[in-house]
Amino acid sequence: MIEVYILYNIGLIHTSNGEHTKALEYYFRALERNPFLPQAFNNMAVICHYAILEGDSEIAEAWFNQAAEYWKQAIALTPDNYIEARNWLKITKRFELE
Repeated sequence: MIEVYILYNIGLIHTSNGEHTKALEYYFRALERNPFLPQAFNNMAVICHYAILEGDSEIAEAWFNQAAEYWKQAIALTPDNYIEARNWLKITKRFELE
């Protein structure tokens, strides 16, 4: 289990350094070992969400949809967390709340 958090923390370091591709790789590796790590899903969603600011606007919708999928997974694991993500999903009509 410690290995999961080591991989997650390496992902955090890469995120902090702006190395988003490497960060995603480590978050994926952490999730392979523990698919119940909402903070990894959240961080992956944030990377996807903000990737459009630096990228091609034509693929923005795909990035937003990917971010939505990751946030849905994080929220499913911890329903009381990620209020801003929940609001974004509701506003963009990507997630209907009960």
